Amino acid sequence: MRYAIVVEKAGNNYSAYAPDLPGCVATGSTVKEAEQEIRKAIKFHIDGLREDGLPVPAPNSVIAGLEQN
Repeated sequence: MRYAIVVEKAGNNYSAYAPDLPGCVATGSTVKEAEQEIRKAIKFHIDGLREDGLPVPAPNSVIAGLEQN
């Protein structure tokens, strides 16, 4: 599965989350580190859902970039 993620500047670091997996968040000192950490967090989150016998949400978010003039 391929989940969309959002990475945002947060003070002196970056935060990341997966919109389709509520509560799945990570941080890093760089964008790359935040991306690496959210990848681990997504795996951990999905493993936890499966262990608890809960459904794993399908990826539904769409990624789009908008240019503002």
